[in-house]
Amino acid sequence: MKPTVSIEYCPKCGWLLRSAYMAQELLTTFNDDLKGVLLVPSEISGRFIISINDEKIFDRKEQGRFPEIKELKQLVRDVVNPGKSLGHSDSK
Repeated sequence: MKPTVSIEYCPKCGWLLRSAYMAQELLTTFNDDLKGVLLVPSEISGRFIISINDEKIFDRKEQGRFPEIKELKQLVRDVVNPGKSLGHSDSK
């Protein structure tokens, strides 16, 4: 079964648009590899956590920043399809 990415975000912080943009990028890049991307409004202020099948791959509070799209695609790829080329997102 294909994995599902969840993006838990703080709606009070105004992060819905950021979450939707990241979801769009992931669905475009991994259209054959993902079941879907869930946008989950958090009840905890300041939360921004990205997980795959409940396995956390990025936490804004732990990292002290938001992920770059390139970095997020690499993190997701490493879990859902490690052999997939990301083209220019793989270059240093």
